[in-house]
Amino acid sequence: MFKGAITAIVTPFTEKGDVDVLALKKLVEFQVKNSIDGIVPCGTTGESPTLDYDEHDKVIEIVIDAANGKVPVIAGTGSNSAREAIEMTRHAADAGADASLQVCPYYNKPTQEGLYRHFSAIAKSVDLPIIIYNIQGRTAVNLETSTLARLAREHSNIIGVKEASGNISQMMDVINELPKNFDVLSGDDNMTLPLMALGGKGVISVASNIVPKEIHDMAQHALNGDFEKAKHIHFKLLPLFKGIFIETNPIPIKAALAMKGMIKEIYRLPMCGMKAENREKLRKILKGLNII
Repeated sequence: MFKGAITAIVTPFTEKGDVDVLALKKLVEFQVKNSIDGIVPCGTTGESPTLDYDEHDKVIEIVIDAANGKVPVIAGTGSNSAREAIEMTRHAADAGADASLQVCPYYNKPTQEGLYRHFSAIAKSVDLPIIIYNIQGRTAVNLETSTLARLAREHSNIIGVKEASGNISQMMDVINELPKNFDVLSGDDNMTLPLMALGGKGVISVASNIVPKEIHDMAQHALNGDFEKAKHIHFKLLPLFKGIFIETNPIPIKAALAMKGMIKEIYRLPMCGMKAENREKLRKILKGLNII
């Protein structure tokens, strides 16, 4: 159902610290104009932990409105509380989202049975396609392949996974053991090509915030089986893939967008500006790739 390059879009803020509505709309328009295959608002890259409920709903609504049906919008509506996730996902569905991204519950460290029951409750409560987001490095819990297969088998609206475990062995198992129509998407830009070579469908990307056309082209070449062309783009952009994780995401990608004049470089605590030496490293990477 979802494939190619999908951008985990940043949430720009004004100097007063509010959501910068105009800048967000322009970012969405930039993505659409540059052939992106989908947009995810309110993910990790969108600083969702620091958005209040009203802002969370507002950002999703803005992105859906700005996308105007030209690309699918996969709303980040996960939570470590199933009740909250259901409420936010229902709002996203009513607002016109095409799907929901559901992160594994963080901090409370559920068992595999708890994960199964959490995602089952959401899937039963909302008539919307669901992509599960597995990122143990941020949530402290890994969704095991057997649990994911059980969920996909029992809930027809659980249609994919954003795989950011960093474990290539697990990624192979997911692709091999889940149905062929189940969307396995990379959650790490530098793992996109290896994952797609194994049968993955694409990426939910951070880098595509600033180079959407290039990430789209790389994913499309891989989908078409032209891995030489995909590999050329991969290695060209590899310094960027590394540079945007030189500090915690989304700090570097917001700094990069600010250097390009697309947003103001404003974060919400506990996110903060980059160290001077890291900023200079990022600037050199962006200049080397003619991004700025």
